[in-house]
Amino acid sequence: MYPENRARGALLAIAAALMFAAMGATIKTASAHLPNEMVVFFRNFFGLLALLPWLLRGGVKALATQHFGSHLTRSLAGLAAMYCFFYAIAHLHLATAVLLNFTAPLFTPFIALLWLREKAGRVLWVAIAVGFAGITLILKPGMGLFSSATLIGLASGALAALAVVNIRRMAETEPTTRIVFYFSTISVMVSAIPLLWSWQTPEPTLLGLLAVAGIFATSGQLLLTRSYALAPAAFVGPFTYSAVVFAALLGWMLWGEKLDALTLAGALLVCLAGIMALRREGMAAASNGSK
Repeated sequence: MYPENRARGALLAIAAALMFAAMGATIKTASAHLPNEMVVFFRNFFGLLALLPWLLRGGVKALATQHFGSHLTRSLAGLAAMYCFFYAIAHLHLATAVLLNFTAPLFTPFIALLWLREKAGRVLWVAIAVGFAGITLILKPGMGLFSSATLIGLASGALAALAVVNIRRMAETEPTTRIVFYFSTISVMVSAIPLLWSWQTPEPTLLGLLAVAGIFATSGQLLLTRSYALAPAAFVGPFTYSAVVFAALLGWMLWGEKLDALTLAGALLVCLAGIMALRREGMAAASNGSK
């Protein structure tokens, strides 16, 4: 692994983080005018349209699977995480919503232990303890600032972790292209159901904004996939937390959002813990792969 590949991988991961933060900003803008059900559907619909050329490169036969049940579980978990995440974006500061979604690495070891019987090392448990201390500062229980939106934002991280563990479970038999295809397709189909009772004809500008959100999300996914191909996960993973910084800057520039001292301290702890967890998991995966 050449050093220049690591540098390119890091830059692509930061670019992906910027795309995800920009997606969050467009979602927050659209959520002020449309219900969450519609925002989720159109983000998935336009995201699938943008991804189709990449997904169909290997032909339709390459998308056939014998593990549809696993794809369905992963997709429903990921879609539920998206509903929670977008709700949090609409009701919290953008940086706070993004940060709560980025707690996924803190939940992953618990789910992996229960589902895959994977044991976490001491460093990972320390990271989890630090992370949940940060979450406590963000949620502020007992200070009158505790809200359902923060809990829903935290749930988005837990559900995202469930999706990640399921992807890890499928990784031996299912390539990335197939996993992304089934997630995108199932998400569009399932998220279309609530439109039966929540449909509102969006204005062209809002529809364009949601199309942009789908493009940002797709660009972020492709950039992140490429970054992981260029550099080890333990090296690239921590750079994805720059999304929190970008979200804070966008929230400040667009809505005048500012993080209070406790939330800022909690954010630093969660980012530190997430980076520790990602590096530990990435090194463990590399070690297992070299055996």
